Amino acid sequence: MNLDVLAGSSTAIVGPSGSGKSTILRIIAGLEDANGGQVRLAGRDVTALLPEQRGIGMVFQRPLLFPHLSVLDNVAFADRAAGFGRAQARERAGEYLEMVRMSAFASRPPQSLSGGQEQRVAIARALASRPSVLLLDEPFSALDPALKEDMQAMIAEIRATLSPTILFVTHDRDEATAMADRIAVLEDGQLLQHDTVDRVYQRPASLAVAKQLGGRNAFPGYVSGGRHTSELGSIDVSPDLDDGNGALVFRQEAVTVSRADIAPFESGYLSLLGTVTATVRRGPRREVVVNVGGTEVHAEASFGETVARGDAVTLSVPRESLWIVAE
Repeated sequence: MNLDVLAGSSTAIVGPSGSGKSTILRIIAGLEDANGGQVRLAGRDVTALLPEQRGIGMVFQRPLLFPHLSVLDNVAFADRAAGFGRAQARERAGEYLEMVRMSAFASRPPQSLSGGQEQRVAIARALASRPSVLLLDEPFSALDPALKEDMQAMIAEIRATLSPTILFVTHDRDEATAMADRIAVLEDGQLLQHDTVDRVYQRPASLAVAKQLGGRNAFPGYVSGGRHTSELGSIDVSPDLDDGNGALVFRQEAVTVSRADIAPFESGYLSLLGTVTATVRRGPRREVVVNVGGTEVHAEASFGETVARGDAVTLSVPRESLWIVAE
């Protein structure tokens, strides 16, 4: 695979377990050897360099702090290993603890910290070596949702202050969209798509990408003369598309649900009439399943919108949200 990561950007690597996400990070960090190819940093080939010579920091799923060192000395470790005196290394470490809001815990042993606090210290320790690239291997997966959001906000602050290039692995799609500028989608060691967050979600390169990112609406059919025909009927799509088989996809979040007796949206929207067959709670959101001509369409009800099983509804989909992918 070839993956070009823009300097100063934040890129999320997503994919199912075993797709190679963590392996990629470990190869970049120098912790594993690749079968072939190169790892280049700012145009320089670092493939043969030891991990400590690459200028890359890595934070793992487990914090892996040194239990015999205080929080401050854990963060000062990189400078001490580089030959700095204890006082100078600790002074510099204090700046990074301040950055991750852990200054008050400087003298404590790692064993006294919570999981979220340990990860903050691990990030500070990685940053203290002043890496040009920061690798994060699911560092927040064991944290509760509130802590995750706090850590994501902290990473945003770090980006604003230091502008490191960040490459991180996650199974959490919401985390990917919250922290990343771009998303790389992997499956079985293959790079399926690498693009901006909006384009990967709205313009998936394949059905596999759409499904990995939680897309629920995909309707196999064929394109002819700028129209797509499927179980949903014949729908205008881009006139520039080549004729042939293709699946119509659109995000469930793009679909607006309204009562059937309410006038449909004006031009610029695809309107579908159907009957609600199920509603599913997903945290504060509600997914609505609607039978349209014998096939299921998934939508998300707006806050306060009350629809129930058996209701006749109109689904409105912005035409710019419609996309055709090869089957």
